[in-house]
Amino acid sequence: MMKWFWVGCLLIITSFYFSVMSLMNLFPIWLSFPSLFLSIYITVHAFNNRHRFKGF
Repeated sequence: MMKWFWVGCLLIITSFYFSVMSLMNLFPIWLSFPSLFLSIYITVHAFNNRHRFKGF
């Protein structure tokens, strides 16, 4: 599960870069901000899902 956390962190950095590029009108804004939202969601989900009780 820690693999998904690091993949999510890398996705956040990449999509933040594209979001800055879209604010400078060099990349489509309709593509960059949903990808930033999804990468933050994946990272938070992977971080919260680590210590979940799975049952007996």
